[in-house]
Amino acid sequence: MKIAIKGLHDDRYHRPLSLISDLFFEETEVFFENSDNDLADILITFSVEEVADTFHVQGMLGGDTVQHEKNLTSTDEKERFRLKKQAVSYAFLTLLQNETGIIQKWGILTGIRPTKLLHSKLQKGEEKERVHQQLREDYLITDEKIALMQEIVDRQLSVVPDLYDLGNEVSIYIGIPFCPTKCAYCTFPAYAINGKQGKVDSFLGGLHHEIKEIGAWLKEKEIKITTVYYGGGTPTSITAQEMDMLYEEMYDAFPDMDRVREVTVEAGRPDTITPEKLEVLKKWNIDRISINPQSYTQETLKAIGRHHTVEETVEKFHLAREMGMNNINMDLIIGLPGEGVEEFDHTLQETEKLMPESLTVHTLSFKRASEMTQNKRKYKVADRNEISRMMDMATVWTREHDYVPYYLYRQKNILGNLENVGYALPGQDSIYNIMIMEEKQTIIGLGCGASSKFVHPTTGKITRFANPKDPKSYNDGFLHYTEEKIRILDELFFGE
Repeated sequence: MKIAIKGLHDDRYHRPLSLISDLFFEETEVFFENSDNDLADILITFSVEEVADTFHVQGMLGGDTVQHEKNLTSTDEKERFRLKKQAVSYAFLTLLQNETGIIQKWGILTGIRPTKLLHSKLQKGEEKERVHQQLREDYLITDEKIALMQEIVDRQLSVVPDLYDLGNEVSIYIGIPFCPTKCAYCTFPAYAINGKQGKVDSFLGGLHHEIKEIGAWLKEKEIKITTVYYGGGTPTSITAQEMDMLYEEMYDAFPDMDRVREVTVEAGRPDTITPEKLEVLKKWNIDRISINPQSYTQETLKAIGRHHTVEETVEKFHLAREMGMNNINMDLIIGLPGEGVEEFDHTLQETEKLMPESLTVHTLSFKRASEMTQNKRKYKVADRNEISRMMDMATVWTREHDYVPYYLYRQKNILGNLENVGYALPGQDSIYNIMIMEEKQTIIGLGCGASSKFVHPTTGKITRFANPKDPKSYNDGFLHYTEEKIRILDELFFGE
């Protein structure tokens, strides 16, 4: 689909309008100003005018005209342009909705975390009803999604009542960049572990160093840890002995581990779970893990490169339960290749037999660097309507089984412009997932491919810093990356 846009002379409009175009059409090309209009499938013409601190926008597509305006109440130029961009996006989205008949339930939101937006307004003391009205009128978000946002915010504040006051604490993310195989949809740092023991040993040496040094800094500065999360890759890809030594290092290095609210270890690939590894988890009082089916259709698992069986998922779940794992999360993915309503209904029926404490329902996203995206024509996925039906099925199923949504996030190129939602039974919510999504405190990333997100305790300004994604670069540079994180932490918490 080729879309020509005329009348906007500021390049800063180009990216947001291109992102909105992608919500409606696949393989969209958006042209601005000097494009050849004869080649365009759709021509949208804008007229903008600023009069006495009021920004007027008129957009035209064929015989359809949409007008919108914004009061530019701020003297800050960055904030004034944000309001202008919001007004132009409003008109653009409305014209495309009218043209296609497709209603975007998330409105113009493409690069904003929905619940973070709601949190920020409520934290300022704005009335709930007024905030909902703003979301409806300014962002074109539907009542259905506003209700979901509010339900999640309420849940988060009941799980973490001091959420807005945790800026002086940190959480820790520890990345283990190895898996049995790499899934077709994956863009996380994940390297097939078979035959790579030398790389594993070198990587673990660097990771132990990071844990020691960051732990020493946290102890010296008397900064508390809220949560610890082991992700990857698959953290249970390494041996039971390596896991044991790593958790021992964590307990030795980090301050007040007995006061940390939650420690999670992803064991997402069932083919990495053994009785010996579960014994190690028990030894260190870690009972929150993930065992991720993604689907209960064997042909799907084969297509996406997961070399385990459906039966193995069920078997390892029961093994974990028998060995004392009392808080198990499972991930499901809507829209995997070859799957529709029938296959997803089967997955929900199988999930009902296990009833994990929490369930994360992802909508497939074609991430730029994934094998699936690079070979997109090879993977046939459901259309927008079927994807929406499957999400509705998940919403109904979780409600009927007493799961409550407690976090959500959205991604670019996500099927149906939907979302990923985490559900939990009462008292089983992941605090780390709340912390990483709502960005109320610093997350220190340790390990290969781990990203740190430094959140200023007072201003909330976010600074990002990433370790290298490949093990060799990480092994060559972990000393530098550790020192750099400590420098940033010093400036963040104790700088002028």
